[in-house]
Amino acid sequence: MLEGIVRDSIGKKSAKALRRDGYLIANIYGKGVENINAAFKTNEFIKAVKNKDKLVFNVKVGDKELPVVIQEYQKDPVTSQLLHVDLKVATPGVVTKFLVPVKTKGTPKGLKNKGVLIFSKKRLPVKCKPEDLPDAYVLDVSDLDVGDSILVRDIDPGENVRFMIADRVSVVGVIKAK
Repeated sequence: MLEGIVRDSIGKKSAKALRRDGYLIANIYGKGVENINAAFKTNEFIKAVKNKDKLVFNVKVGDKELPVVIQEYQKDPVTSQLLHVDLKVATPGVVTKFLVPVKTKGTPKGLKNKGVLIFSKKRLPVKCKPEDLPDAYVLDVSDLDVGDSILVRDIDPGENVRFMIADRVSVVGVIKAK
């Protein structure tokens, strides 16, 4: 389990000092939960996120243990170092909005015809309970030719899961290279 500390001061000076000491600044929030300003060791956080097998994972901040989902993160544009992360509490039994990653499998046949695979949406917004939350949407792109795409309506959201995006939106597609 990932352990962090509660930040006492939320100012710019203290955030810089924590980053200098190797910490990642985090905000933990959710429905019916008091917002928590926290900090995690950056390397431990990255290891925990890479090794997790589900979208929801547990963190311990102070004396609280919370199941959370990564909602958003910010990176330094030059060094690509993680600066800040927003964690949403996944309260069991409560319907909430989440962002589910999109992954692909296979090689599109359009790549042989001078096409390029384009991701229009890397994460899809869904509304469901944490128990019903899919870990990722894996799309088979091997049948896509130049000009073809997979729309939101072509994806099965899962049981008790609703997409919070129009069904005509393209998720992945193959376009002609210039």
